[in-house]
Amino acid sequence: MSQSSSPMASANSPWVAGLNPRQREAVLHLDGPCLVLAGAGSGKTRVITQKVAWLLAECGYDARHVVALTFTNKASNEMLHRIRQVLPGRQARGLTVSTFHSLGVRMLREEAPRLGLKPHFSILDADDAYSILQELLATTDKARIRAVQHTISLWKNGLVEPEAAERLATSATEADAVRVYRSYRDTLLAYQAVDFDDLIRLPAQLLERDAEARERWQSRVRYLLVDEYQDTNACQYHLLRQLTGPRAMFTAVGDDDQAIYAWRGATVENLARLTTDYPQLQVIKLEQNYRSVQTVLAAANRVISHNPKLFEKSLWSELGAGEAITVTPMENEEAEAESIAMRISAARFERRCDWRDFAVLYRSNHQARVIEQALRQCKVPYTISGGQSFFDKAEVRDILAWLRLIANDDDDPAFIRAVTTPRRGVGQGTLHTLGNYAGQRQVSLFAATFEEGLAVQLPERQLGPLREFANYINRMQWRAGVIRPGQNAQRASESAVTLLDELIKAIGYEAYLYDQFEERAAQARWQNVLDLLDWLKRKSEDDGLGLLELVQHVALITRLERGEDEEPNAVKLSTLHAAKGLEFPHVYLAGVEEGLLPHLGKDAEEGDPERAAESLAERIQEERRLMYVGITRAQRSLHISWCRKRRRAREDLVREPSRFIAEMGLGTDVVPDPNAGMSPKDRLGALKAMLQGNSEPTSA
Repeated sequence: MSQSSSPMASANSPWVAGLNPRQREAVLHLDGPCLVLAGAGSGKTRVITQKVAWLLAECGYDARHVVALTFTNKASNEMLHRIRQVLPGRQARGLTVSTFHSLGVRMLREEAPRLGLKPHFSILDADDAYSILQELLATTDKARIRAVQHTISLWKNGLVEPEAAERLATSATEADAVRVYRSYRDTLLAYQAVDFDDLIRLPAQLLERDAEARERWQSRVRYLLVDEYQDTNACQYHLLRQLTGPRAMFTAVGDDDQAIYAWRGATVENLARLTTDYPQLQVIKLEQNYRSVQTVLAAANRVISHNPKLFEKSLWSELGAGEAITVTPMENEEAEAESIAMRISAARFERRCDWRDFAVLYRSNHQARVIEQALRQCKVPYTISGGQSFFDKAEVRDILAWLRLIANDDDDPAFIRAVTTPRRGVGQGTLHTLGNYAGQRQVSLFAATFEEGLAVQLPERQLGPLREFANYINRMQWRAGVIRPGQNAQRASESAVTLLDELIKAIGYEAYLYDQFEERAAQARWQNVLDLLDWLKRKSEDDGLGLLELVQHVALITRLERGEDEEPNAVKLSTLHAAKGLEFPHVYLAGVEEGLLPHLGKDAEEGDPERAAESLAERIQEERRLMYVGITRAQRSLHISWCRKRRRAREDLVREPSRFIAEMGLGTDVVPDPNAGMSPKDRLGALKAMLQGNSEPTSA
C-alpha cells in the first residue's frame, strides 16, 4: 500500500476536479500531519469528502484503515452519504465515519475487560448521571446539581482525576464537585456504567497506558481526519495523539474564528498545540467563501480582526457586493419581535421566496418567547432549533424506562431509572452493592437480583424491596408476552391498553409527582404522562401493536426525531450556538446589545482582579467569535436589531448597542423602525395594509 502520492501527478484526478488551488492542496497533501484552516462557507466538507475518496481510490488505503471523525450524527451521516456518492461500487465498505463518542463506544466495547467493564456495560445519559449526583449531594437544588455535573464534566474532558481536582478546586461549586467526584466515579464503576464524557476519556487513558491496545488501534487507524477541530477538548486531542502515533498521518479541519464551545471544555489552544507537537505540520488556509456576498464577509472580517490571531486569514467571495447590512434600534423586545415578524412577512412577498429562506438568530433561549408570539400573530410558520423533544421530558422518560425494562431486562440504565423513580425502598447503597456483584458475575442488574450470591452481600431489608420490584417486572413481562429461552413461543400477550393502565396505577407516579413538585408543575407533568399513555393506546389500537412492539416503535420514533427529516417550509428560530453549520439566504440577528451579545456573565473572580480581567477578556473574545458565526450564516442579506430597553425581572433596563456593531463598521448605518410609536394592534394593521394587493409567491 502506498501512503504517499505526488500532488503534481494527481492534479488531474477526478477527486480534485472543480476544487480551488487551496482545496486541492488540502486534498492532495499526504506527507505528514495537515491542518486545514477552513473559514466559514469555504467548502470544508467537500475537502474532507474528496480527500477520503482520493485516499481510497488512488492512494491504496483500505477503507477499514481510514477514520473520519465529526461532532454530530447529522454531520457524520451527511459526510458518509457524500463519500458513497463519489466512490463507485464497494470501495467505501468498512470506512469509519462517526462522531468521537461513537468511536469511543466501539473502542470501549472491544476493550471493556482491560478497563474492568463487562462487554455490555451501560451508557448513562445526562439525566441518569444527574440522579446519581443528586443522591450523592443530598440536595434537590437543581442549579447546584447541574453546576456540579458541569464541573465534573469539564474535569473529565480535561483528563483531571478526583485526586488532582482536589488541588485545583477554588470556588464553592468546585468544592462541592470535589466532595462527590470520587464517589460518582466509583458508583459508575459499580453499576458497570459510563457517562458521556467517559466515552472519550477511558479510551484515551487506555491507549496511553496500555502499549498493546495502543499498537493495535494505531495499526487499524492508518489515516485520521477530524472535522470541526477547533471544537475538540483536551481529552479528544489526547485520543487523536494516541491513535495517530509517531506516523502522524492525519488531517485536522477547523476554524479558530468559530471556536464557540469553551463553556463545554473545547479549547482553541488545541490548534496551537498542533504547531508545537508536530513541527512538520502543513497549514493550509481556505479563505474563498462560497456562501455569502462580500458585504457580509467584510463585516465578519472586521469584527473578528479585533481578536488576537493564531493564524491570519480573511474571507472573500466572488458572489458580488450584495445589499447593505441594516441596523435597527428598537424601543423594547416586543417592538423588536413585531418588527422582525412584519419585515419577514413583507420580504417573503417582495423577494418571492420561501419561509425557510429566513432565520432569526439570538444569543439566549429566553429571547425566543416574544419572537414566537409575534410570528404567531403574523401567521408566520416557524421551527425552533434545540427545542426539547416530548420524548426527552423527564416524566416521559421515567415511564418509558419501565416499558424499556419490561421489553428488555438487560437494559441497566432503564433498571436504575425505574427502580428509583419513584423510590421503592432501594437506595444508592443497595444499587452500589448490586452493581459490584453484577460486574463480578458479568450479568445484568436485573439478573443479578435473583442470584443467591447477592443474598450473602445484602440483608433482607435491602434485598426484599429489590426482589419485589424485579418480581413485578417479571409478572408484567409474562403478561406482555416476553419470550425467554425454553418458553412457549406461541403464548399470547394481553392487550397493551390493559397493561399500560395497570402499570401506571402500580407505579403510583401521579402521587409521586405531587409529592415532588408544586401543584401547577405536577399537573403539567402528569398531563404529559397522560398524553403519552393516550398516544401509546391509540397507536396500539390503530396498528394492532402489543406492548413490546409499542416499545420498539417508541425507540424508533425517538431516534427519528433526531434524524435527518427534511426541514419544513418555516422560518428558523435558533440560538447562535445551535445555528453553527447552518446557512440561510436572509438572517435577522436580534438583541445585538451590550450585556446580551456579548453576554458577559460573571465579570469578576473572587479576590483575584487580575484573573477577573483575564476571564472577561477571554469571554469577550469567545462572544466575538459567536457574533462572527452569526454574521456568516447569512448568504444574501443580514439585518441586525437591538433594544434601547429590555425587561428583566419586572424592571426595564436601559441597553446600549453592542460593541460588535461598531466593530462591523456599521455604527452609522442605522435604519429607523418604520412603525415606531405604534401599538401592536396598529402594527398588525400596518402589516395587513402593506400586504394587500400582493399575490401569493411561488417557491424559490
